[in-house]
Amino acid sequence: MKGSPREEAFRFLYEAEQRSDAPASNLRGRAARIVDGVTTNRTALDEAISEASDNWRVERMARVDRTIIRIGLYELRHQPDTPLGVVLNEAVELAKRYSTEQSGAFVNGVLAALAREERPDEAQQ
Repeated sequence: MKGSPREEAFRFLYEAEQRSDAPASNLRGRAARIVDGVTTNRTALDEAISEASDNWRVERMARVDRTIIRIGLYELRHQPDTPLGVVLNEAVELAKRYSTEQSGAFVNGVLAALAREERPDEAQQ
């Protein structure tokens, strides 16, 4: 997964939020589409994440975790060709790599709850 489009998008979005700006992206292909989609849909993504995460407001989440969850939810909503298992597994791996072991479980739990809403047929399998 190292250097995957998802990981490139994560790094870009994380750094942009840390700096509180939206620098011009030099990303291409899938990474650029993820960054554009998350940026464009951020308000709606954050609202859904807040509803799905018990006792956690989005702004209280670790920046790494919320960035990964935003990417995962964007993919659940707007990239139906990406299998649910891939979205969940790669999000958990990013959380383990860039955050903590506990973050992997947290990210998985929030995205699994979102998946039941976004892709109910696929989430029940």
